[in-house]
Amino acid sequence: MKLSIPKQAASIIETLTAHGYEAYVVGGCVRDSILGKTPSDWDITTSARPEQVKALFARTIDTGIKHGTVTVMMDKVGYEVTTYRIDGDYEDHRRPNDVTFTTSLKEDLMRRDFTINAMAYNDADGLIDLFGGMDDLERGIVRCVGAAKDRFDEDALRMLRAVRFAGQLHFRIEEDTREAIRLCHENLRDVSAERIQMELLKLLISDHPETFREAYSTGLTSVFFPEFDRMMETEQKNPHHCYTVGEHTLHAVQLIEPNPVLRLTMLLHDVGKPATKTTDEYGIDHFYNHYRVGADMSKDILKRLKFDNKTIQLVCQLISHHDIRFRDPKKNGRRHVRKVMHSIGANLFPYLLKVMEADVRAQSDYYQAQKLSILQETWVAYEEILAAKDCLTLKDLKINGNQLKALGIREGKAIGAILNTLLSMVLEHPELNEYPYLKELALKIYRQLRQ
Repeated sequence: MKLSIPKQAASIIETLTAHGYEAYVVGGCVRDSILGKTPSDWDITTSARPEQVKALFARTIDTGIKHGTVTVMMDKVGYEVTTYRIDGDYEDHRRPNDVTFTTSLKEDLMRRDFTINAMAYNDADGLIDLFGGMDDLERGIVRCVGAAKDRFDEDALRMLRAVRFAGQLHFRIEEDTREAIRLCHENLRDVSAERIQMELLKLLISDHPETFREAYSTGLTSVFFPEFDRMMETEQKNPHHCYTVGEHTLHAVQLIEPNPVLRLTMLLHDVGKPATKTTDEYGIDHFYNHYRVGADMSKDILKRLKFDNKTIQLVCQLISHHDIRFRDPKKNGRRHVRKVMHSIGANLFPYLLKVMEADVRAQSDYYQAQKLSILQETWVAYEEILAAKDCLTLKDLKINGNQLKALGIREGKAIGAILNTLLSMVLEHPELNEYPYLKELALKIYRQLRQ
């Protein structure tokens, strides 16, 4: 088997081997190349010590010198070159206390997480596959190198990585590996929220985000997202639904485009349902105000997972609006659409419609066609509103605070109250957004406020 290696990576390997050292590309870049994917980066493993690597190349960066990693710069592109090593004891399920450099490629590959990530390659020796990685790639299996429990005791994040790779590659987790996750899932408590967040996002934006179900069934979500466990266990006895809250959520995540904000929104959009569930006298379940409760809960969950403030804001805005029911714009005009566009913002409104569509498609067939038809008409109304340049914000009003001051209205509170009243009116009747009319109405409102 011959893999296509970037010229710069091949040059680094050639330089190292020319000076008597072993060197190979290793890990994910080998896996992805075999699968016909374009690797995002190319890591190199070598028998050369860090100081020996630095001596051979003009520009290097000590990115992880303690653990044997030197970044070699080639025309502004960095390649991580890491010395063969054996990891010492892991006491915190996160990182080894120390590492020992070795001259054995086998010992270096033995410390890696999964067989599909434990293959090495160079043009001279071809593929080095000591643990059955090729067989597992062909069978579509995520399997640990050696004893799975040992690998997860070393670095607990590997459990979530197993789920992530299963989602990205559409593989299944090998049974012994899966059982070890179930037994060791509590070790994930020792892993930082930042590292968990990165794996969660990679899984969510993969082609198969529904693989998140494995994180629940192996106990991982009970550690970092226990709210999801409640969702999976909450029935929805309601004609609009045919799944538990959690299963509905997984279907909805799968049905929306792989945008981080949209996928996070779908993962969390019904997180408030377990807390708001009631059952009426006919045995029908209801979840009143779950969107409002869910937005508050989502803010706490995303903060706990160390997401940035902008992402938290956007996701929570979408969740708090996702249960709006649009009336048919054909019959009721565009006024309700304008009001929602004003509330959530014209830029975020298309995201909201995508969230609503995924939500509907993950429900039962009950009135589904009608719901989707109304959403389609809402898309049309949204585009017409934009084309007509209807007033949606205070900035769009054809009168402003300075103009009100020129009319003799000086009080700040009065100016704010008048402008908001005018905006509410124009959202209902955009044709009234003309200065002469707004001026007269503003003076009338001002006189009423002073009485």
